[in-house]
Amino acid sequence: MDRRTDRRTRARAGAAAVAMGTVLALGGLQGASAGTRTAEDVSASAEVCVGERPEGSLAGHGAPEDTPLDRTLGYVDKVAYGRHAEVFTGLVVDEDAGTADIYRIPSVAFDSDVCRAAEKGVTLRLHDRDINEADLTALSDRIADDMGRWDGTFDMRQVGLDGTGHVHIGVDDPVTAEPILRKAYGEANATYLRVTHAPQAYLQ
Repeated sequence: MDRRTDRRTRARAGAAAVAMGTVLALGGLQGASAGTRTAEDVSASAEVCVGERPEGSLAGHGAPEDTPLDRTLGYVDKVAYGRHAEVFTGLVVDEDAGTADIYRIPSVAFDSDVCRAAEKGVTLRLHDRDINEADLTALSDRIADDMGRWDGTFDMRQVGLDGTGHVHIGVDDPVTAEPILRKAYGEANATYLRVTHAPQAYLQ
């Protein structure tokens, strides 16, 4: 599977967003819920683009389903991990509604590029962030490497990007874990951490 597509968070209408990228879970690898997006994630749109490009005009960019949303997101993936990689942060998709929330460091060039590409029937909501995906991934990898560090204090069970510009950390005891993790990874990184309860993972 293409790594860019695998990292995209797709949220079905009424369903919780799935953690973006590979979620590391002690006790075995499994998909995990990153929880629902907050009001700030959803409502603080810097710009809303309603697709105007004729349907099918992005043929070749989309996934096998080849819907207007697939084709639009295929193009977004291409530029987000290409010429606009320095500003791209994350992506959450609602396939049923034909919408995508795109998180990025504000960029006129990026916004213009993806908005021009949106096909009819697709809505893109662009949200401001101050960190790109590469730096978030580096922070996530650092935390994942420390998974066993907290044994005896709390149980870290999941680490991954949630698509909205945060590192999702699933633990057994968020009340204990959150202040410890915020202190361990520094004030500059604390704003990007989301610490929530995660159940114990078991191999099926």
